[in-house]
Amino acid sequence: MESPQTIKTPGATYIESDNLSLVEYKKEGRLGIIELTNNRKMNTYSHEFFVQMDRAIMAARYDPEVSVILIRNRVPGAFSAGAEIAYLQACTTDSKGNFCLHGNETLLKLEQTPKVVIAAMNGHTVGGGLEIALAADIRIAARSPNPEKEYKIGLPEVNLGVLPGTGGTQRLCRLIGNSKAIDLMITGRLLTPDEALEMGIVNYVYDSDEFEEKLNEYVSKLTSGPGLAIGLIKRAVVSGSQMSLHEGLALERELQNRLFASEDAQEGIRAYLEKRKPNWKL
Repeated sequence: MESPQTIKTPGATYIESDNLSLVEYKKEGRLGIIELTNNRKMNTYSHEFFVQMDRAIMAARYDPEVSVILIRNRVPGAFSAGAEIAYLQACTTDSKGNFCLHGNETLLKLEQTPKVVIAAMNGHTVGGGLEIALAADIRIAARSPNPEKEYKIGLPEVNLGVLPGTGGTQRLCRLIGNSKAIDLMITGRLLTPDEALEMGIVNYVYDSDEFEEKLNEYVSKLTSGPGLAIGLIKRAVVSGSQMSLHEGLALERELQNRLFASEDAQEGIRAYLEKRKPNWKL
C-alpha cells in the first residue's frame, strides 16, 4: 500500500488518503460511469476530488458514443458525505473561497452537459454529497439494508456555522421551493430516502436488494433510446428555465427544428407509421 501523500493547493497543505484515486471514469456502451471511490472517508472531497471529477465529466461530455452519464458510489453505504472538514481546516480563507468556486464551476459543467445525468444515491448523501446529486438531472436513491440505520439525505452545514456552498442554496430551492428549502437548511434536518422522495428531492427510491436491477432498467431505457432527443430535452429545460418564457419558447423551437432535421426524427416518424420499433442512430 502506498504511503499517504501530501497534496499542496494554494493556501493549504493537506494529507490526502493513501489511495489518491478519488473519482474514476469508465464507459459501458453508451453509458459513461463516474464512480466516487474515496473508501476511507465516505467519499468526502477536497481540491483533488474536483480536479478528478472535472476530468471525468469532460471525458463523458466529449465522448460522442456516450449519451447518458451515471454518477455512483463504489464505497458501500456512502454516496458522499461532502467536503472533507480536515481539508477545510487546513485552508486559508481565500483558499476556501476558491475551493467553493472550483466546485461550482465543476458542477455547472455537469449540469450544462447536454447529456442526461443520473445520480445513483446508494448510501448517505449529505452536505456537498447532496449538492453533487442536485446538479444531476435524475436522482435514484436506495433504502438502507438495515432499517434501523437508514441512509440520510440533507444539507446540515448550518451545524458548522456555514451554508451549503457548492450550489445547495440555489439548486434545492429551485427543486422544492424556497420555504421547504430554507427550512431544511436552517434546521440541518436529515431526511430518509422516502422522506426525500415525498419532498421531491429524489425521483425514485428502491429497497437495497432491488436497487441495482431497477437502476439498470432505467439506465438501459435511456441508453437504448433516441440520445439526441433526450439530450436536447435536457438542454431545453435546464437552459430554458433560466430564461423568460418568450426566450425559452424560442430555444425550444430552435432545438425542435434541429431534431426534425435529424436521422432519428425521420426514423421515429417512419417507425410509428409502419407500426414497428424505431432503430435509433444517435
